[in-house]
Amino acid sequence: MSLLEAIIIAIVEGITEYLPVSSTGHMIIASSLMGIHKEEFTKLFEVAIQLGAILAVVALYWRKFFDFTRWQFYAKLIIAVIPALVLGKLFSDKIDAMLESPTTVAITLLLGGVVLLFIDRLFTKNDIDTEERISFKRAFIIGLWQCLAMIPGMSRSASSIIGGMQQKLSRRLAAEFSFFLAVPTMCAATGYTLFLKDVETGGVSQKGYELILASSDNITAFIVGNIVAFVVAMLAIKFFIGFLQRYGFRLFGWYRIIAGILLLILIYTGVIHS
Repeated sequence: MSLLEAIIIAIVEGITEYLPVSSTGHMIIASSLMGIHKEEFTKLFEVAIQLGAILAVVALYWRKFFDFTRWQFYAKLIIAVIPALVLGKLFSDKIDAMLESPTTVAITLLLGGVVLLFIDRLFTKNDIDTEERISFKRAFIIGLWQCLAMIPGMSRSASSIIGGMQQKLSRRLAAEFSFFLAVPTMCAATGYTLFLKDVETGGVSQKGYELILASSDNITAFIVGNIVAFVVAMLAIKFFIGFLQRYGFRLFGWYRIIAGILLLILIYTGVIHS
C-alpha cells in the first residue's frame, strides 16, 4: 500500500464511518478499485484507522465523555456494546470471509438503501430526545441492532440509528447515541485486530501491531491514515447532524441504492472481482 492509497482509504473512512452508508463497504470498494483489497496490510489498515474516527467523536463530545459524575452514560454504552462483543467473537472467521466479498457489499447496500427510504415514515412518534431518557433495556436493544453491521455494507451507523429510532429516539439523539456507541465498539474491534488476532503474512503468523511495525512504510501509512481519518470524520459528523435534522434519511437511501447498482455493474463487467 502506497501513502497515497492509504490517504484515499482514510478519507473514505472519515467520510463514511458515521454516515449510514457503510464505511467498511466503501473501503472495500476503494481498495478493490486500487487492486489492493486482498493484501493483509490493507485489511488490517481498514480496521486500524478507525482509531482516528473514534477520537473525532471523543473530541467533539468531550464534555459528555469526560463527565465522570454521569455513570449511567458509561453503563448504557457498556450494556449496548455487549451483543457486538459476543457475536463478533463467535463469528469472527465468517465476518472476515464476508469482508472479502464486494458482492455482499453491493447487496447489503441495496437492501439498506430501501430501508432508509422509508425509515422516516416508519418511525413518526419518536419523543425520546435526551440521553438520560434512554433506558438500559433500550440501550441493549440498540446494541442488538448494531450487530447487523457485521455484514459488510450494512453500516454500523445505519443499523444503530435505525435501532435507536425503533426504540423511540429522535433522529438527532439516535444519530448521537450511534456516535457514542461507536467508541467502545470500534475500540474493541481495533484492539482485538491489533493485539489479539493473528495475521498470516508470507506463511508467518504475527499480531496486527507487529505487521504495522514491520516496515517504515506501514508505520507512516498507519499514522497519516489516522490523522486524515480524524480530521475528515469530525467534518462528516458536523455535516451529518445538520443534514439529518433538515432532510432525514431519504437521500442516503437513494445513494446506497445507486452505489449498490453501480457496484454490481462493476462486478459483472469484471472491473471489480467478487
